[in-house]
Parts: sequence; structure tokens; C-alpha cells
Amino acid sequence: MPFRLFMSGEEEKAPFVDMGQVVGAQDILLICLDTLRYDAAVMEEEAGGTPVLNGYGAWEKRQAPGNFTYPSHHAMFAGFLPCRFDAKSIADREMLFFPRQIGMGNKVPRGAFGFSGSTIMEGLEREGYDTWCVGGVSFFDCRSDLGKVFPGYFKKSYWKPSFACPVKESTKNQVDFLLRKLSEAEKEKRIFLYLNVDAIHYPNYFYLDGARQDSLESHRAALRYVDKELGRLLEGWGEQRGKSFVICCSDHGTCYGEDGCQFHGINHPKVNEIPYKHFFISGSRDSGKER
Repeated sequence: MPFRLFMSGEEEKAPFVDMGQVVGAQDILLICLDTLRYDAAVMEEEAGGTPVLNGYGAWEKRQAPGNFTYPSHHAMFAGFLPCRFDAKSIADREMLFFPRQIGMGNKVPRGAFGFSGSTIMEGLEREGYDTWCVGGVSFFDCRSDLGKVFPGYFKKSYWKPSFACPVKESTKNQVDFLLRKLSEAEKEKRIFLYLNVDAIHYPNYFYLDGARQDSLESHRAALRYVDKELGRLLEGWGEQRGKSFVICCSDHGTCYGEDGCQFHGINHPKVNEIPYKHFFISGSRDSGKER
């Protein structure tokens, strides 16, 4: 059975983190498992199909910031990460990053990092961070005007055709690239990394032997593949960079025929319900499980 930190049928809430203690002291990784459905994540968690991610606690069910990549990322990059699923108002949000200039009395919520500028990245750059983007889906590929918008928010952005959705080894290629980049990085300069993992996005049928079209089963198979590659990334990052804070979540889910619906860009429970967790990693696997 997977490790869980809650009992009596209550859904786990992400542990409180004081970002004032994180910013400036640690690297920060935002890993987006693009298109991952909440139910698929929990199925693999319970089946033991994702041992790496299971090692960092249970998934929390959250609300997607948008119903496809573009709106979701505009929200997340402005500090509005996926919201608690049981939130009843905007005041119920648990903010890790808070844009100081949006009103609400300019009062930074407890534990949040209040940043100046239009994005988390701009705020962290003012704190001395180097900001990296490793893209996946076409909104990050820099081959079109639209595909240049998100990469333009970062000091350094990277995309290669081998990172794209139709490439079966896309996550391996992204991780290989990142581990090489890490070996060249300035040790004394903190890094904010955004990684867009697109293997779970369509097409994903080729992760399931014999499949000819995408399905919930191939979606889950893609997550199992991603889990193995993330293990290499988290281990390598911890060994080279020390204790770091990781946010791992989806940006939206997707449909595989439920209620006649296909894929995403529409409002449906399978699109709006997504998994989320945050945790710390360090140089040793055991301390990497710290919550």
C-alpha cells in the first residue's frame, strides 16, 4: 500500500511551507505533468505504479487553474497554483507565491513569498535566482509567436524537437538535457526550474503495448514511464544542488469519452480535477522524503 499521511478517510492536505525560509536558501522546481488526470494519478499511486512520486507523499486533489495549457500557465506563473479542491472562496487559497500588486490590501498571506513583478520568475530573479524553462508542449517550443510567450518569461529557455509530445522518449531526453545543464551551472546561484513534462499529453498510446489510440490506460502507462525518469532528475538534482523545494502538479486533466467528451479545452470534471503535491529533496533518498 502507498504511504499516506492521513487517516479516517480524510484527504491529505499539502503540508504548510514557509516560503520565506525557502526563497534565497534553496532551488525551487515547478514540475508540470501536463494533462495528468487526478483519478489516473491516484490509480497508479494505489497500484504502486509510481514508486518515485509515491515516496514524496500522497496526491492532493486540486482545481485546475484553466482547462488547457495556455490559461493554466498564465495563472500559475502569476502565483495562482492549483487551488484546494474544497476551497469555497479565493480567500481559501493556500498561496506559496503572492503577487503584491493585485490588491486585497497588499497583505501577503502567511507562509507565502510576496513577489514584485508580473510573474513568479520576475520576482525570483529580483532575489538573485537564475530562471530556467525546459519546454515540452507546443506552447513552449519557440517555433511560433505564441510558442515564444512563456519561454520569454525566463532568463533561460530550452526546447528541442526531441522534447515534443510525439516523441516516446521525450521525458528521458528532457532529463538527460537537464542533468548536463546542472553540471555546468553556477553552484552559488539559486535556480528556479520550470519543467513541462508532455509525455502524458496526447499522443500517449505508444506507452501501452499494442494500443493504437489514446485511452485512460495509455495515459496511466505514460505516467509510469514519467515516474522512472523523474527519479533520475530528483536524485541528480539533490546530489548536485542539495536541498531543494519541489512543486509537482498537473495543469489540467483530459477526457477519454466520458459523457461523450474528448481531450481538454472544455470544462468537465476529468479536466478540472488534477493532482498536486509539494515536497523537499536533498542529497540522500531518505531525507528526500522530508515533507
